Amino acid sequence: MLELRPNCECCGRDLPPDSREALICSFECTWCRDCAASRLPGGVCPNCGGELVARPIRPAAKLAKFPASTARKRSSLPACSPA
Repeated sequence: MLELRPNCECCGRDLPPDSREALICSFECTWCRDCAASRLPGGVCPNCGGELVARPIRPAAKLAKFPASTARKRSSLPACSPA
């Protein structure tokens, strides 16, 4: 089951479980669409080189039994450093 991580690993933006702005790779690294387009090269995950795709939405009825993760992750990539 997907973790549904709560934030963009680059900018820290909140990405709730129903967000259409979340992109993930096969390792579930999580990025917002803005960072993927402007800070990350070529539409691939900078951590693993995997393809970034839209994160699926977990139906609200299932979130109570299968909650999203609350563990926030941040990347140390130079492109993700605060300007």
